[in-house]
Formats: sequence, C-alpha cells, structure tokens
Amino acid sequence: MVGLLLVVSGCSNFQKLLKSDDVEKKYKAALEYYEKEDYYRANQLLEQVSPLLTGSEQAEQAKFYLADTYYEMGDYLLADFHFKTFYQTYPRSPLAEQAMYNQALALYNQSPSFEQDQTTTVTAIEALQEFMVRYPSSDRVKEANELIDELLVKLDKKAFDNARLYYQLRNWRSAVVALDNFLKEHASSPYSEEAAFLKLDAQYRYALESIPSKQEERLQLAAEYYQNFIDQYPDSKFTRNALQVYEDTLANLEKIKKSNNQAQANS
Repeated sequence: MVGLLLVVSGCSNFQKLLKSDDVEKKYKAALEYYEKEDYYRANQLLEQVSPLLTGSEQAEQAKFYLADTYYEMGDYLLADFHFKTFYQTYPRSPLAEQAMYNQALALYNQSPSFEQDQTTTVTAIEALQEFMVRYPSSDRVKEANELIDELLVKLDKKAFDNARLYYQLRNWRSAVVALDNFLKEHASSPYSEEAAFLKLDAQYRYALESIPSKQEERLQLAAEYYQNFIDQYPDSKFTRNALQVYEDTLANLEKIKKSNNQAQANS
C-alpha cells in the first residue's frame, strides 16, 4: 500500500511539473529524472523547456539531454534528428563529438535486416566514416570501424542474395553475370567463395541448355571458371562439388569433340 501511494504521489508531482510555468524548476527536475534513468519523464520535461532555454547557459546541455533521452528510449529516428541538429548548432561544444557519434549510432540501430532495403545501412556507414574523418584521434574510432565492418557484411549478404536469386530461379545466364559482378564488387566478401562456385555451376548449366553451336565455347568457359576457382580457393568446402562439375564439363566437351570428328568423317 505504501509503495502504491508513493507511485501515485510521484505521478501527481510529475503532472504538476508538466503544468508548471517554472522553467528552472522543470529543467532541474528533468536532470534529476535523467540521472535516475527515467528517460520518459526527463524527455517530457525537456521537450517543454528546451525551446524556452534558447540563449541561456543551459540551452546546450538541455538539447543534448533531450536527444539522448530519445536514444535511450529506443526512438532512434528522433535521436538521429536531435543529435544531428545539436552538433550542427554547437559544432565547438565539448559534447559535439559525443553527439555526432550518437547520431551515427542511431542510424546504425535503424539498419534493418539484410532482406530489406539497405539505404539506412549505407547512411549509417557514411555517418560513421564522417565521424572518423572529423575526430580521427577519438577513442571511439576503433568501435566505429567495427560497426562499419558489421554493416558492410550486411551489405555483402544483401548483394550476394540478390545475385544468388538468379541461380535459385534457374536463370543461368543472368546468374553468371550477377555472380560475376558480385565477385568484382565484393572481392573480399565472406560470400565470395560460394559465389565463385555458383558462378561455375551456373555457367555449366547455361552451356548445357545452349544451342549446340554454342555449347563447346560455353563449356570451355566453365572449365576456365573451375581452374580459377581451384586456384583461388584450393581448400574450399565446395571443392568436391566443383570437381564434379568440372568432370561433367570435360565429359560433355569430349562428346562434342567425338561428334564433330564423326561429322567430319562422314562429310
């Protein structure tokens, strides 16, 4: 019962604060709520007093805390906006570095799963890179690089899945082109090994479905892809499958050779 009364009393006091015209009292209470990690109440008060503190000594701190309450509550869209506004308004503030980094973190936290559109992911990478350019000696640079690496892997996964989709749809010609482009643009990707194997397999299947006059040329290209694959990934988990494709490629080339020889003998 005592606990319930305290909660009711606390809510009542907070409602009175919201209705109060005493800006200084509201701001002091907002800071107290912030220190207690009651970010919702701190946010409500700061939203009210922050515009009224413009030009005062407290204005800078109030705007930073307002942005941070949104971040702590998980409202990364508004945190992004308010942190960006802060460091653009107060570029020489001691809090500008933290604000710029937190804005990048807010974008990082908005980055969706790899299946979705990755525009926000790209924006987050750009924000982290911009932070490192502006603050190259910051203690946060190491973490920023780690976050960028994580986001780049997500972009790699998205790009690989887009390329692999043609393979899954059995559109072999488009698969070869898409996987080849992926390998050129994401050479160090963790998915490059699988992409190289799928490119080889797609080329072999494309050759088999080609008109007879084009099969030999396309099978030879598949054989080249195999050699490139083995040279680049000698210990690949796809080695056995790649070898099978290569042996099938050579067998089909041998059939074509015999067929051509037979045709010449009969002419």
